[in-house]
Amino acid sequence: MPNINVLNQDGTPAGEITLSDEIFGVEVNESVIHQVVVAHNAAMRQGTQSALLMSEVSGGGIKPWRQKGNGRARQGSIRAPQWRKGGVVFAPKPRDYDKKVNRKVKKLAMKSALSMKVNEQELIVLKDLSLENGKTKEIVNVLNNIKADEKALIVTAENNELVYRAAKNIPTVETGSVGTVGVYDIVNCNSLIMTEEAVKKVEEVYAL
Repeated sequence: MPNINVLNQDGTPAGEITLSDEIFGVEVNESVIHQVVVAHNAAMRQGTQSALLMSEVSGGGIKPWRQKGNGRARQGSIRAPQWRKGGVVFAPKPRDYDKKVNRKVKKLAMKSALSMKVNEQELIVLKDLSLENGKTKEIVNVLNNIKADEKALIVTAENNELVYRAAKNIPTVETGSVGTVGVYDIVNCNSLIMTEEAVKKVEEVYAL
């Protein structure tokens, strides 16, 4: 079982925590991580793009000139794609980009992402994370104290309004709880910061 140091908010040591091999010590499966990340990015697409087909453009109901005898190319409608204000060939239409990912694949991807952070020494565990006023400078001080990368993800056991409020003005820092953080969020950060309580909750949720 991997052991990792636990830090206080001021960066001082606060002991060690033993991580579960089933969650933080699995063999990293990059294939399932890729599959889940692609599905996440696809789900983020709005799919509202739309353009008019030739049959949907107004006008062009009659043939612009006779078929033969005038020296010009034959045309059937002034709303054909080659005409100005004509329809679009293979026009994009509103669609759903969602990709289905099996629950077991999502679970394995999460375990792989967490294990990858442990292997790359990018997981930082805090004894606790408590802020007085939810000010940006408070979270900046914490990040500096624990020497976290500026592109960080802070995960708490439950939604913490003060942590969210303190970090929302820092464009490179994301926050979330165990129930809201996904594989993409973990892979996309350089420092994964979790409270000790959040680690225990992750082990409870994904051990099922």
